[in-house]
Amino acid sequence: MKGNKWVRQIHRWLAMAFTVTVIVTTIALVQEEPVVWVSYVPLLPLALLLFTGLYLFVLPYAAKWRSGRDTARGK
Repeated sequence: MKGNKWVRQIHRWLAMAFTVTVIVTTIALVQEEPVVWVSYVPLLPLALLLFTGLYLFVLPYAAKWRSGRDTARGK
């Protein structure tokens, strides 16, 4: 269970980092001469959010599947 806590904490920090990068990107692109490559900065935290979010999404289903498998084996 300790690993799940770490993934949840990392997911929270990634969400904050993603929010900050989106705000910074918006400010950078509103300038008179925008730097276009800045628009790619939020993609890294977003990709990491995808993987941690999918992991957290699957956790309850995996736990239910594991508990169902153990009870079926016990009968």
